[in-house]
Amino acid sequence: MHYGWSSPSLPILQDPSSTLPVTNDEGSWLAVMPLIGASMGSLIGSVILDRIGRKKAVLLTGIPFFSSWLMVAFARTVPVLLFARFLAGIGDGLAFCAIPMYLNEIADPEIRGFIGSSCAITLILGMLLINIIGSYTSIRSAALVSSIVPALLMMTFAWMPESPYYFIMQGDEENARTSLKTLKGTDEVNDELARLSVAIKTQNTDTGKFLDLFTVKSNRKAGLIVMGARTIQQCNGMLAIGFYAHTIFQSAGSTFSSSTASIIYFTVQLVLSFISSMIVDRTGRRPLLIISIIGAGIALFIEGFYFYLKIDCPSLNVSNYSYIPIVTLIAFVIFFSMGLQTVPMLLLGELFSTNVKAFALSVSDIHFNIGATLVSKFFQAMKDSYGIHIPFFAFAVSCAVGLIFVIFCVPETKGKTLEKIQEELQGKTTKDDSRQVETLKKIVDSIG
Repeated sequence: MHYGWSSPSLPILQDPSSTLPVTNDEGSWLAVMPLIGASMGSLIGSVILDRIGRKKAVLLTGIPFFSSWLMVAFARTVPVLLFARFLAGIGDGLAFCAIPMYLNEIADPEIRGFIGSSCAITLILGMLLINIIGSYTSIRSAALVSSIVPALLMMTFAWMPESPYYFIMQGDEENARTSLKTLKGTDEVNDELARLSVAIKTQNTDTGKFLDLFTVKSNRKAGLIVMGARTIQQCNGMLAIGFYAHTIFQSAGSTFSSSTASIIYFTVQLVLSFISSMIVDRTGRRPLLIISIIGAGIALFIEGFYFYLKIDCPSLNVSNYSYIPIVTLIAFVIFFSMGLQTVPMLLLGELFSTNVKAFALSVSDIHFNIGATLVSKFFQAMKDSYGIHIPFFAFAVSCAVGLIFVIFCVPETKGKTLEKIQEELQGKTTKDDSRQVETLKKIVDSIG
């Protein structure tokens, strides 16, 4: 919800009648401040996730979330608002380290795509809710209503089971067995417990230190894939467009109100993200990413071309086509939600070995936050200096580059256990793979 707060709130704060006036520059910092705070939250996550556990780390996020909403509700100065947004970012950074790890460790391979995608879905749900609440209530009322969500988290999540991976890492086999029984809904968990114990012991033969992210081949490969996917996700302007949705729709000059258009935008994004999460375990990760990037790139180019004609070609009257930016942004969010919204975060929880996963999630989140901050500031600067079409053209170009990366670098992880994925990243050939290769050789020989 914090990421969507700026969309309905900045137009109110920047209105001449605002009781807390905010400049364009201050507004852009209010928009990106959660991203800056999230970098600190990610660092905290890398330190505490393997010490206090995934469950307690998730619970801990409720404190900064709840506190920041109260500060937003009663802020009387811009610095207080900035600090509140920074505090919310700390909670976000910790959440985006702890939650993907927790979900991927408790989910079966057959449904891991759906469960892992829920992080992205809830992100969009929060942005939609704050756009609805913020569009029709005051900033204070919206903040107070939003504070209910972290309060509910702290009251209810305490009843959830801890990840069995964490217990095994701590040598607590009995609690790991209890956790597996709760998650699987059966008492027959000895085989699963033995498999996890062997896999985690094998992964922990490395030191489990921060430098293992760079010195171990499989971790370097996973890091390249995840960083690339997260870069593509940000460089098409997803968060920047979300931050300034109201402003973009106001610039379009559509007969739709900016509030209505923003709500439609986030609703479509939520619905398509949910559909994507339902089919990602059937279609696979790569096909969804490729289709998503192609469609999003085309939509962004058309969006930029409309604003180019409107701004740089005043002799052309495009007022009769003011629906185009709304339609193309809806098309963008449809394609974006099909893969780019959910798959990069899903890969984040799938590709790293257990002993470095906390460090990897932290580094990835910091990388994401820096990239999102730069892209959001780029959007604001280019929009103010050269026209809103420039960032849209830049986002379209980034999609073209991202398509090449996905085709050649991103592996398919559909239906594979986390242990199987690690074997493939390490270049190991399993017995099943060997049988498939031998069978293929026999077929080729028989044809020859």
